[in-house]
Amino acid sequence: MTRGGRPKDRDGPERRCIATGESGSTAGLIRFVISPDGVATPDLAEKLPGRGIWLSSERSAVETAIKKKLFSRAARQQVTLPEDLLGLLEALQLKRTIEAVSMARKAGAAVCGAERSLEAAIAAVLLLQARDGSDAGKRKIRAKVGALAPDVEEITCLTSDELGLAFGRPRVIHAVLSSGGATDRVKREAARLQGLRRRTGEAQDTGPGHVGGAATSGGSAQGV
Repeated sequence: MTRGGRPKDRDGPERRCIATGESGSTAGLIRFVISPDGVATPDLAEKLPGRGIWLSSERSAVETAIKKKLFSRAARQQVTLPEDLLGLLEALQLKRTIEAVSMARKAGAAVCGAERSLEAAIAAVLLLQARDGSDAGKRKIRAKVGALAPDVEEITCLTSDELGLAFGRPRVIHAVLSSGGATDRVKREAARLQGLRRRTGEAQDTGPGHVGGAATSGGSAQGV
């Protein structure tokens, strides 16, 4: 069990967050390594050599680690942090999330647009909706997709412009993904981005969650 009584995810290796003290799957953590010149370097791909330092992919955890100088404590040496570490992490994670959605599209696992999303809804396991899309439009698509695929999960941590980049369009409001490894990666990357974008006190409404209970942030962008 992790601290707080939550069961551990035993599907992969477990690591301990330096800010929360909780152990769990690396899916919800960001790895850092310390460079030879003592700089904490984000390793989102988890491939850089060296001893890893792990931090929860939550804005509050990153803020705590910065404020309490936890990187230096974990590394047992003086550690320098990149300027605007939170901004850097969000930018890097956004890039990985957009790339993951793009790869799912190229693999034939993702389609966008309200009409095409509804046509593919029967096989959907993931619903993408732009965080700045209209509430009414998102509720309508959520209800229709959920009726055909009750277990579908929803992600709303990307803007319409960001979703558009993934699909090669100016903007995208709605998209659905079918099951497969490409979609699993989208879920993983989006969950990290959701945590990094969530401010203290903000409801957890911008990441993976079942359509039946998901909340959606407001907005008014128009698109496909």
